[in-house]
Amino acid sequence: MKMKPSADITNLQKERWARQADYVRSRSAFYRGLELTGRIEELAGLPLTDKETLRADQGDHPPFGSYLAAAPENVSRIHRTSGSTGAAMNIALSAADARMFADVGARAMRLSGLGPGHRVVHCLNYQLWMGGYTDHAMLEASGATVIPFGVGSSERLISVIRELKVTAIHCTPSYPAVLEAVIAEHYPGLKPRDLGLKLGLFGGEAGLDEPAFRTRLEDTWGFAVRNANFGVSDVLTVMAGQSETSNDLHFVASDVLYPEIIAPDGQRKVWREGETGELVLTHLARECQPLVRFRTGDLISITGAANGMTRFRVVGRIDDMVVVRGLNMFPAMVQGVVSQFRELSGEYRITLNRPPPYNCLPLEAELEDGADPEGIAAALETAIKRQLGGSARVTLLPPHSLPRSEGKTRRVIRSY
Repeated sequence: MKMKPSADITNLQKERWARQADYVRSRSAFYRGLELTGRIEELAGLPLTDKETLRADQGDHPPFGSYLAAAPENVSRIHRTSGSTGAAMNIALSAADARMFADVGARAMRLSGLGPGHRVVHCLNYQLWMGGYTDHAMLEASGATVIPFGVGSSERLISVIRELKVTAIHCTPSYPAVLEAVIAEHYPGLKPRDLGLKLGLFGGEAGLDEPAFRTRLEDTWGFAVRNANFGVSDVLTVMAGQSETSNDLHFVASDVLYPEIIAPDGQRKVWREGETGELVLTHLARECQPLVRFRTGDLISITGAANGMTRFRVVGRIDDMVVVRGLNMFPAMVQGVVSQFRELSGEYRITLNRPPPYNCLPLEAELEDGADPEGIAAALETAIKRQLGGSARVTLLPPHSLPRSEGKTRRVIRSY
C-alpha cells in the first residue's frame, strides 16, 4: 500500500482536526469544558482521557456516556469491549464510523498480504465484541472471501478449512494451540501444515514479536505469520499491521487518528524513531464517540517515522506489566523465553497472589507431552535471569493443564 508523503499527511491532519474540534466542541458534553481552537498544535496542552474516566462516565450516563456526540438515532451499530481490563463498555458506531473502521482495517490486512484470491476464515467472537462483525467487515473490504466461523466448534472448523480450501485464518495467537490439540485428538495422522493455510493473521494478544513463538507457529502450520490486527476497541479496531517485508507494525490510520506518545508522568515525548512511550490517540474523524488524547495503555517503541508511514513495536500493556525489583517485565518478554524450550508447550501463566513489590516473578509453565521435567524449571529460571534480568520462581504444570482460549488468553492473573 502506497502512503502519502509526510507533508501531505500533516496538512490533512490539520484540516481534519479543525473540523473535528468544531464538532467535538459543539456536540460532546464530555469535552464541553475544553477550549478548542481547531489548531492541531493545541493537542499537546489538552488533558488526557483514560479508560477508567470513560467507564465512570458510561456508568453515570448510560448506555453510551456523555461522550456520545451523535444523536442516538444515528447510532447504526452497538458493540461491547471484551472487558479484559475491567467492566465491559458500550461502543456506538454511526454508519460513517463503521465504514471508516472497515476501510482502515482493510489497509492493514492488505499490507499483511490478504486480498482477492484468499479465502479467510474469521475465528473471533461475534457476540457484541468489536473483533467479530467489525473485523469481518474489514476482512471483506480487503477483497478476500470471508468465512464467518466465530468461536467454538473447533473440530468442525478443521473440516471447514479442508472442504472450502481455506487459505488464511484470522484469530488470536493462542488459538492455533487449541486447534493443534483438536487435530491430535480427532484427526490421527493429520498435521496442522497439511491443512494448506498460507497466511495466519493474528491480533488481540501479545507474543508475535518474539522470534521463538513466531518460528514455532510457522514451523508447525507452514503459513506466514502476521501480527495484522493491532487496535484499541474504544478508538479503532485495527490501525496497524505487519507487512510482508517487516515485522514492525505499520501505522495505517494517520488520516483518521492523531498519535502521540507520553512518558509515565504524562508528559508528551517527541514522535520520532527510537522513542518509547505510552500511545495516545485523538480522533480526527469519528461521529459517535470521538475521543481526545486517549491513553491506550500500550507501551510502544517507534522504529521508523518517515514518508508518512510510522513503524513501531509494542513493548507491552501497561496494565500487564509486573515490576520485579525495579525491572519492568511484560508477558510477551516472558513468552519469548518460554518458547525457547521444546520441553514446554508454550502455555504459561503469571499468578500474582499479593500486591507489589515483587522480588521474583511467579511463573507457571506447562510441560509438553512426554517431556522429562528434570532440570527444566531451573533452566527456565536461569534463562529468564540471563535474558530479562529479573528473577523468576517457576512451577511446572502437567501437559494440557492450563486453559486454552478461543478468545483472548489472560497471561497475568491478579488474585488479590
